Amino acid sequence: MNIRAYLKPSCGWSNGVRAVLRKYTLSYEDIDVVNSRANYEEMVRKSGQGLSPCVEVDGVMLADVSGEEVENYLLSNQLVAPNDSAVDASINSGCDHENHVDKAPQTTRFF
Repeated sequence: MNIRAYLKPSCGWSNGVRAVLRKYTLSYEDIDVVNSRANYEEMVRKSGQGLSPCVEVDGVMLADVSGEEVENYLLSNQLVAPNDSAVDASINSGCDHENHVDKAPQTTRFF
């Protein structure tokens, strides 16, 4: 299976996708869409929208998905077998408020 995951380095949704892929011990390419404009533009071109995470599985683009949605796709298409392994991160939650505040750009005002 060829998996390309367009993810943010630090984000609840992105970490949930990573957790699901680890749960099923799937190898994947972790593509940083924050620190590379080219990666972000590729994701937008392929997915048709600018929200992440996006996960491409064997050429099928899952746009703006949670880890839970990725897991549901993999199971419903019988790409993985169900297992009871625990995940090491929430698979259906966004970034916490503190993470966004710390990463938010600072506005400089001149007046």
